Amino acid sequence: MVMRKKKLAPVHPGEVLREEFLLPLKLSAYAVARAIGVPRTRIERLAREEVALAADTALRLAAFFGTTPAFWLGIQMQFDLERTADEARGIDRIKPIVREVIAA
Repeated sequence: MVMRKKKLAPVHPGEVLREEFLLPLKLSAYAVARAIGVPRTRIERLAREEVALAADTALRLAAFFGTTPAFWLGIQMQFDLERTADEARGIDRIKPIVREVIAA
């Protein structure tokens, strides 16, 4: 019998925002939105994992929380890649291009 490893769901940047920043620091979406100059609904939707993280929001969250934009965008990129890989069909059948080495 073959045992398949159960794969964890990709981590959305909104989950990180909610679980690692908003809840522990007892911050509301409104408080963060006001502090970083964006609409409250942007932070609410992000924290509910309804929307992707935009570069502008990454810059603002990084400035506010003392992280980097790359931290936030890296989470979004990894989320997108994992979700797409789970949904993509036929990638395993793609053969890599073979390049011949030309001696000079």
